[in-house]
Amino acid sequence: MPHRQHPVDSARPTEASMTSRLRAAGCVFAEDEARLLAASGAGDERLLEMLEQRVAGLPLEHILGWVDFCGLRLLVGPGVFVPRQRSALLVTAAADLTAPGATVLDLCCGCGALAAALAHLVPGLRLHAADVSGAAVALARRNLTRHGARCYEGDLFAPLPAALRGTVDTLLCNTPYVPSGQVRNLPPEARLHEPRAALDGGGDGLEVQRRVVQEAREWLAPGGHLLVEIGEDQEAACLGILAAGGLRAWTRWDDDVGALIAIGQAPPHAP
Repeated sequence: MPHRQHPVDSARPTEASMTSRLRAAGCVFAEDEARLLAASGAGDERLLEMLEQRVAGLPLEHILGWVDFCGLRLLVGPGVFVPRQRSALLVTAAADLTAPGATVLDLCCGCGALAAALAHLVPGLRLHAADVSGAAVALARRNLTRHGARCYEGDLFAPLPAALRGTVDTLLCNTPYVPSGQVRNLPPEARLHEPRAALDGGGDGLEVQRRVVQEAREWLAPGGHLLVEIGEDQEAACLGILAAGGLRAWTRWDDDVGALIAIGQAPPHAP
């Protein structure tokens, strides 16, 4: 009687075994990631595939298809920037400055996380979002559908309707701010799997921000605010850029998450 070959063991991995694999692969939050994978609802084969993808360095959020940001589950996907938890400071600061029913523009919106989180806190916002990435805009449309947002694909302000000029009360713009020479030092999941345009801020990390500030006054309503995220060593340079753009500028720091943002306010009366 011929010897019967047993199939390759494809038993569903346990949380403990996944934690061990992820920890060995260098995942800092291996236990949390294993828990999320186990709770994904994936079948045995798909779960094994997801585990191997994460061990190979793919961002967990791209594997799961969503990110938890400011208490919201938002869609993300391959080739799109994953919102960082420290960016919640942009949202809370904007909520302090934004009145119900205000006009909000999420520029460099990625998956639309900032706009979605702000709309969750402040009712009745008129939302607009734009990004140079078509994949990002497609996700932003899905994440912002319930808020009736208008989403545009193009470079910074270029795709926006002219009617929006001078009407934006809150301009959220998480521009890339990593200096070009430091991109190589980013974690592999960011460096290899997120678009370089969402990470690389040019020589000093502030080149895209300069372009935004150059046009911001044209789009902001009188007294409107521009909020950007920056690195700690960029504070003085960023304040100078905002001031040169005709905005009253200050910064806000969050010790808990290690986040620094800069805020620029347009004059209360149109020029």
